Amino acid sequence: MTTDIQKYHAKLSTADQAICERLAGEITRGLSGAEAKVWHGHPVWFLDGNPIVGYSRQKAGIRLMFWSGADFDEPGLDVLGGRFKDASRFYTEAAEIRPTVLKRWLTKARKIQWDYKNIVKRRGKLVRVGPAKG
Repeated sequence: MTTDIQKYHAKLSTADQAICERLAGEITRGLSGAEAKVWHGHPVWFLDGNPIVGYSRQKAGIRLMFWSGADFDEPGLDVLGGRFKDASRFYTEAAEIRPTVLKRWLTKARKIQWDYKNIVKRRGKLVRVGPAKG
C-alpha cells in the first residue's frame, strides 16, 4: 500500500479504516500489476493508466466504485452513475465485504473497461477498450 493511501486511511475512524484496509488488500491481490495512488482525494487503482476501482468516505459509508461497473451485470453493485458507466456499493462495516464477490468484480473490472483515461480528449465520449494486461 502506498504512503498516500496509508495517510488517507489514517484520517478515518477506526471502523472506516478497517473497511478501507480490507478493500485495499483485496484490490491489490485481485488487480495484480495495477498502479495504486490517491487521485482526486481518494485511493484509486489504475490499469494501463485507466482508472478501474477506488473507494471514498461518504455520508452513507465507504463507497467502493468501479468506473466501468455498470456493465458487470452484478446485483451487488447497485448504485449506478448517471452519465457514465460507473457502479458502486457502500460498506458500513468490514464484515460486509465478501472476498469471493469482490474477486469476481475485480476479474470483471480487468475484462470490462471503458476508456476514462482519454475521456477529455474525446470530449466526454466513452469508448470500450480491451482487457488490461497483467
